[in-house]
Amino acid sequence: MKKIAIGSDHAGFEYKQPIKEWLEANGYEPTDYGTDSFESTDYPDYAHPVASAVENGEYERGILLCGSGQGVCITANKHAGIRASLVWKKEIAELSRKHNDANIICLPVRFIELEEALISVQKFLSTDFEGGRHQRRVGKIPC
Repeated sequence: MKKIAIGSDHAGFEYKQPIKEWLEANGYEPTDYGTDSFESTDYPDYAHPVASAVENGEYERGILLCGSGQGVCITANKHAGIRASLVWKKEIAELSRKHNDANIICLPVRFIELEEALISVQKFLSTDFEGGRHQRRVGKIPC
């Protein structure tokens, strides 16, 4: 897994470029679904394309950013094949992968330091799903 979909609204834009740079420095190929400025935008305009790209298999995982992380997380989770997780520390990122097989990490830029966001992204991308009893539970998620 080397290709990563990434997107943010205006509130998440501040962290998007440093995360993309970290991804590139660590051998990943990020595809940026926008936005490209601090000008006010609507988070669904970026969350839906990232979620669709992960859902249809173009990317194994995605990264979404907004002010609280909630808007992009709620939007992404409307897609049947998405398990988006709101993450504010590395332990949540790790458990979202191990126990929930999350395929999109959602970061609350206004409530997390950049250093913690980068560590959380690293944990999210390097942690495998445990399967087992968790697979049974994940299998019950779709409606």
